Amino acid sequence: MSDNWKLEGNYFESCNCDLVCPCIFLDPPTEGVCEAQVGWEIKKGHLDDVNLDGVKIGVWLHAPGPLTEGGWDLALYVDDKASKEQFDAVCQLWSGDHGGHLAIIASLVGNVMSAEQVPIEIKTSNPRTLKIGDVGELVMPEIEGADGKSVTVSNMPLAVAPGYDITVCRSEKNTYTGNGKNWSQVGKVGLASPFTYGP
Repeated sequence: MSDNWKLEGNYFESCNCDLVCPCIFLDPPTEGVCEAQVGWEIKKGHLDDVNLDGVKIGVWLHAPGPLTEGGWDLALYVDDKASKEQFDAVCQLWSGDHGGHLAIIASLVGNVMSAEQVPIEIKTSNPRTLKIGDVGELVMPEIEGADGKSVTVSNMPLAVAPGYDITVCRSEKNTYTGNGKNWSQVGKVGLASPFTYGP
């Protein structure tokens, strides 16, 4: 296990929960299960001497109940522009091998369905978009607040990116067809924020 790593960038996700997702308040998902598609764009990062600047990551997951109870099925995708060393580093980090908040997330995964490299496109401006090869696509514009600015949630007890307020969005498109799935959601919650992970 290495403590010589740090990642900074932007993340966003959309799941099958209604606005606002009860999972972030430690309540059960709207439909009893949670299914989400997530994207991370690493702006600056490394694991030991492996530079991870610019690497893009996508995930599709199914949680059978409240997120904190674990047992997730998860599919991990890394941009095909990443080198083998970068792919291996991301797999190690997202598997929790090097500790930190990613290890907390990894501890909730019961089954990794796949881990592979595919073309990944991410846009973190409004609307945020994620395209994972030919299996996943997500489009989620921000919710406009009363003052015309973004709607944000602060200090939620469950966070993918602790320490950052999350911007609330709504999905216009969210589809996933990998690993034998045929999943589609629209008009559901989206969450977005910067992230900083380390050991």
